[in-house]
Amino acid sequence: MRTEIPPTRPTSGEQSPPDPEVVERARRRRFTAEYRMGILRKADACTQPGQIGALLRREGLYSSHLTKWRRQRDEAARAEFDQPRGRKPAQPVEGENARLLRENAKLSKELSAAHLVIDVQTNVSALLGIALEGAEPRATR
Repeated sequence: MRTEIPPTRPTSGEQSPPDPEVVERARRRRFTAEYRMGILRKADACTQPGQIGALLRREGLYSSHLTKWRRQRDEAARAEFDQPRGRKPAQPVEGENARLLRENAKLSKELSAAHLVIDVQTNVSALLGIALEGAEPRATR
């Protein structure tokens, strides 16, 4: 009895099936924040021995994922508590801007008062007939 051994190379027109053991290029899995938090809630709800293992097998995860995600969650919560309460401190530029605006308003008020005094002096000198040297008539606002 004679048995035929199939050829190891594909014959013309046939292609060999890909090798199942070799992956062309491994892709890193990325998990969204919602997925991570959902898995952590499910893992925290596990009370019986073996439930966490079953969850990890069902989701195709490793226990190191849980460890890393729990650490990230705790660090985020801790960072939230470390922030000071109340208003955020004002920028130095904003304080300087407010000070300059107040100073500008004060100087504008003083200038208008000085213009008023000058106008009164000009009117008094005109009534008394005293000519002011170098005085030019000003256009009133």
